[in-house]
Amino acid sequence: MNKYVYILILNWNGWGDTIECLESVFRLDYPDFRVIVCDNASGDGSLEKIGAWAEGRLDVYVPPDHPMHDLSFPPVAKPLDYAIYDRSMAESGCTGSAAPAITLVRTGANLGFAGGNNVGLRHALARDDFDYIWLLNNDTVARPDALSQMVRRMEERPDAGICGSLMPYYDAPDVIWTTGGGTLNRWLAKSHSIDNRKPLATASSREAVEQSMKYVAGASMLVSKAFLRNIGLMSEEYFLYFEEPDWCFRGREKFAIAYADGSLVYHKVGISTSRHDEGPDRSAESYFFRSQILFTAKFFPIALPVVVLRVIANRVKSACRRMVCRRRRQGVTA
Repeated sequence: MNKYVYILILNWNGWGDTIECLESVFRLDYPDFRVIVCDNASGDGSLEKIGAWAEGRLDVYVPPDHPMHDLSFPPVAKPLDYAIYDRSMAESGCTGSAAPAITLVRTGANLGFAGGNNVGLRHALARDDFDYIWLLNNDTVARPDALSQMVRRMEERPDAGICGSLMPYYDAPDVIWTTGGGTLNRWLAKSHSIDNRKPLATASSREAVEQSMKYVAGASMLVSKAFLRNIGLMSEEYFLYFEEPDWCFRGREKFAIAYADGSLVYHKVGISTSRHDEGPDRSAESYFFRSQILFTAKFFPIALPVVVLRVIANRVKSACRRMVCRRRRQGVTA
């Protein structure tokens, strides 16, 4: 008998990516799953668009010559049954009815990565009818056997609480974004994705990844019920960044982390740098620096003075870079 899985997808103003992800999800060769989509108060009508897709009134378009085309075309059979709940109803579990193919949840606010996902996790925990939950980014597409490979690896590793995937770039599927997750330098509060930008053919072995990996990448994490019951939900103090390392570090004394090298999930992150001349978005950068300090204070307080000094130096560099870029633009337009 197959293990029962909830697939949890977080959406924020990204319905186009989400319905492409869903097209790949409903091609999975794994039979026993249901989907939860939590929407973080999108302003683009995301839930209505996702509902229209489920009813068969809206299709995904991926160019025929794109390497990911076959993961979303031809469209899966529709309509797919779905229900829409607000946050309080969803977190109660809606236990009086069978789970539809897709549960759409209005979280009511932009709760961040951890907060939005936690609404879906509470829904699943209240229903208490699952073995695993697969947290899957909405900007990914999965191979048909991606979930079955992860479940298999978790069943092989009863000591593991979270499992990651092999994740190539969506637009460059022969190049790796990460194999499972990453390593972490405690003195710099800096993470590094394992095998990042290496050719897919040269991916590290499963054994090597599981030995070096300190956290599982949040874009694809299969989490066991035992892990959730013992360790708890994701920490919402970060809002963005470091949620996955925090979760894995909180559970490291009781649970190992695993890697399913046969689970391929393609991620829509840029193969070349996506930064503008002025650097990353200021709000995202602020969240990143804040999360570095929070994580270090929580798990490596001895390294906190070094990390704080590094954050201050990086903020000064970012401010100087923006100032130079503004002056360059003013010179061009003068």
